[in-house]
Amino acid sequence: MTATFTSPSGDEMVVISRAEFERLRGAAEDAADVRAYDRAKAALASGEEELIPAEMLDRMLAGESPVKVWRQYRGLTQAALAAKADLSEGYLSQIETGKRDGTVQSFKRLAEALGLTVDDLI
Repeated sequence: MTATFTSPSGDEMVVISRAEFERLRGAAEDAADVRAYDRAKAALASGEEELIPAEMLDRMLAGESPVKVWRQYRGLTQAALAAKADLSEGYLSQIETGKRDGTVQSFKRLAEALGLTVDDLI
């Protein structure tokens, strides 16, 4: 059941049942979920985003260096990544072991060499 009326300010208003309201709200939430799924799927297809194995996330959550985890995932040795990022291998090793924090510039270089954003490494 629906009813319409005009508010004192002249807006046309519609009154619907609670059941109809809940149905419409559910449909709107479903549509929003479909749009989010489509955006995520497109980002994956374009290479803008990538899926990573759960094991990688588990390692990072356990406190392992994201730089090391990503380096190994990309199949790079420390020497290869250090060369790509124009850093010394010793410095990279210290970043991976937590002995040094690394500078913003070094993280920018590492992110670029790994095809990531700095946010992925910190």
